[in-house]
Amino acid sequence: MKYITRTVWVLSLVSLFTDAASEMLYPIMPIYLKSIGFSIVLIGILEGFAEATAGFSKGYFGKLSDNAGKRIPFVQIGYAFSAISKPMMAIFIYPIWIFFARTIDRFGKGIRTGARDALLSDEATSETKGQVFGFHRSMDTLGAVIGPSLALIYLYFYPQDYKTLFFIAFIPGLLAVLASFFLKEKVRNVVKPKSITPFFSFLNYWKVCPPEYRKLVIGLLAFTLFNSSDIFLLLKAKQSGLNDTMVIGVYIFYNLIYALFAFPIGIIADKVGLKNIFVIGLILFSLVYLGMSANTNLYLFFVLFFLYGIYASATEGISKAWISNITDKKDTATAIGTFSGLQSICAMIASSMAGIIWFKFGGAITFLITAIATIFVVLYILTIPKPITFFKGTN
Repeated sequence: MKYITRTVWVLSLVSLFTDAASEMLYPIMPIYLKSIGFSIVLIGILEGFAEATAGFSKGYFGKLSDNAGKRIPFVQIGYAFSAISKPMMAIFIYPIWIFFARTIDRFGKGIRTGARDALLSDEATSETKGQVFGFHRSMDTLGAVIGPSLALIYLYFYPQDYKTLFFIAFIPGLLAVLASFFLKEKVRNVVKPKSITPFFSFLNYWKVCPPEYRKLVIGLLAFTLFNSSDIFLLLKAKQSGLNDTMVIGVYIFYNLIYALFAFPIGIIADKVGLKNIFVIGLILFSLVYLGMSANTNLYLFFVLFFLYGIYASATEGISKAWISNITDKKDTATAIGTFSGLQSICAMIASSMAGIIWFKFGGAITFLITAIATIFVVLYILTIPKPITFFKGTN
């Protein structure tokens, strides 16, 4: 814990509060939208538009943060947008306003992601990136345990009172914003551009980035193109006989495993290598999807979601730690923002493809294709040289 600085603690608490607010609404969002007149098609369009907004803005605001030499204003504004979007979803029930509120939420994520991860990178050395990012993911995902748990308890006593949950979710969102004011900006010497930063200027980073970054991100995005939403895993569990409470319960269980293991796995990754742990995570992912393609045993779902939690612990924070280790410190927010933005777009495509394949051929084929594709990604990742600090002395 000696490497977990005050800034890492504050950022982790901010993420915990925000994720508690967001994940409190995650299980009931489709139900609520249908209750106010949204069709399945309109829900899909809404989520697709919101994720696209987040995706493109992550790269832009990451670039803007690097150009400005500032991190904290982007973190504070981003979390504030996400907080105010929660009550807006309950107050404004017309489709156009729901689109606006949901977009504000995802836009906030886009504003803060690159700057926040750059702050985390600044608080670590190349030898401690795994545990710093792992600790943040543990705290962040703990919010994903607390949020759905609170929603489950509330709906037990007040069935179908979805609108009130949006107001309750504003409380942890507000706490996140307040906590962000305990962050302190470090002085950074940057050469500020003379002109306004164009919205898609972050894409130019692909031309000037280190070759190691380009090769790694190609592999990560290839994996993302087959890594569809967790909704499909929950749908498989539901179709196999789990009731609504057990489906939410298994989702909470997965997040709990993720939260418990992200930090210790990050520590191990710093010792044995980020690449080695990441590859193990992908292999576990492939095994989970292979199991999902054939499983109908209700108890085995908990085993599969346990392994799925380990996979998440071994990949999500580790990938950003790896990226930050092979890019120049002055470009950290741009590098992570560009990757995160492209990842969001690929994730949207992945879920759309999974939905079509599921509709045409069934869930088993959907999971089997993903499992096989992931093995090819593993083989590609194995060809990438062992990660080293690309710009020694800057990270």
